[in-house]
Amino acid sequence: MFAALDLGTNNCRLLIVSSDRGRLRIVDHYNRVVRLGEGLYETGQLSQAAMERTMVALRHCASKIEGKRFSAFYAVATEACRRASNADHFLSQVLYETGLNIKVISPREEVELALAGCNSFLHDNVLKRNKTKALLFDIGGGSTEIAWVKIDFARRKYILIGCFSIPVGILTLREQFNIATLQNYYQMFDFVLSKVMEFEAIHRIQAEIVRNQVQFIGVSGTITTLASILLNQNKYNRAAIDGLSLQTAQLKEIIRTLLDQKFKETEILSDRYKKRIHYLLPGCAIFDAIHTLWPVNDIVVADRGIRDGIIAKMTTNKLRNYYKNHHYLLNQ
Repeated sequence: MFAALDLGTNNCRLLIVSSDRGRLRIVDHYNRVVRLGEGLYETGQLSQAAMERTMVALRHCASKIEGKRFSAFYAVATEACRRASNADHFLSQVLYETGLNIKVISPREEVELALAGCNSFLHDNVLKRNKTKALLFDIGGGSTEIAWVKIDFARRKYILIGCFSIPVGILTLREQFNIATLQNYYQMFDFVLSKVMEFEAIHRIQAEIVRNQVQFIGVSGTITTLASILLNQNKYNRAAIDGLSLQTAQLKEIIRTLLDQKFKETEILSDRYKKRIHYLLPGCAIFDAIHTLWPVNDIVVADRGIRDGIIAKMTTNKLRNYYKNHHYLLNQ
């Protein structure tokens, strides 16, 4: 069995799989909103309440792992722990209390794992073969990662041309901008747009879009939620979302609906989405800015990410230099 834990700024996620003759089967999984990065924008530290919430989730993850025999286990933390001045202390406490040895990874490592998680799209013919480039973006709780990728369909491989990390995600952007008016939404939009233009200046992606050579891969809760709204799902169905190919215009229309719901007080969305709109809108502003700069027509929705990338790399022994030193340690 293999296990991967992703401690993000907003969520704590665990995935446990078994492997039989190269085929993977999900044994157990866990996903809890912990908001570890709540208040980080103002204080530069993880708050006591956020650490306590997260510790509860990590104890639960440890209980799922304890007693099982693993070929490998790898646990990572991302933007909140990269940025917080007290992250090292918190992770030391996590190791002491739960036995989970969590490594803080760089933005590039985060991008590489997200790409590895989406690699099977090349094998399953999810991506359009007439387009040689992909722009992958992962909207997280504390940061947004962007990868500019060349696709080699003949060899079923991809080449990472460049990557970029914007230090804003749904949690930190919401704290930075008070979303009280439509103007606040466009302030978020303008802020993100100014950041992603730096990446465009280096890689000239717009020229490839004009040549119709680019498609999006959207890896985030924001994009999967927008797709779920589009499909009018009463209950989220991952099987119907993961690998779904859409027109970006469809997602932009959903964003307009969300803005109407928030600022014109129209009764459009179900209660399930109304409760999440405060966290959805920052993610929408990030996607809106990305798409405005890079108006790609096609998007593949990916309900996968770092956990899946870790599993993919472990099962092909590409993480062997990491997990020997970053594994599950049970304190007796």
